[in-house]
Amino acid sequence: MPLSDHEQRMLDQIESALYAEDPKFASSVRGGTLRAPSTRRRLQGAALFVIGLAMLVSGVAFKATMIGSFPILSVIGFIVMFGGVVFAITGPRVGHGRERLPNDAGTSRQKRSKGGGSFTSRMEDRFRRRFDE
Repeated sequence: MPLSDHEQRMLDQIESALYAEDPKFASSVRGGTLRAPSTRRRLQGAALFVIGLAMLVSGVAFKATMIGSFPILSVIGFIVMFGGVVFAITGPRVGHGRERLPNDAGTSRQKRSKGGGSFTSRMEDRFRRRFDE
């Protein structure tokens, strides 16, 4: 559900106050967004899954891969399988300067930042617009 104009203005005020008060913390909290995984990344994740599955089965099948009665190769294989799935379903992070995911908040931020100029000039423009309304 999109925010109303009043709610968006309030959120912008809170955001600008946070940046003015502690810009280092605000930029670290903002973080990046995740992109959709590419086909290559999905194939690499599937390959890791298959390798992990082979390690899991061979750890159970061969007694030489056990430490005592603990199947260490099977545990490592499971971890590799899990990592392959996570690698396949997640995409790389997108930084602040790159493209954003197409959602309401991202497009409104892109529209606001297209004005150019420095961060302080954009904040001054926002400040002036608030008092002009």
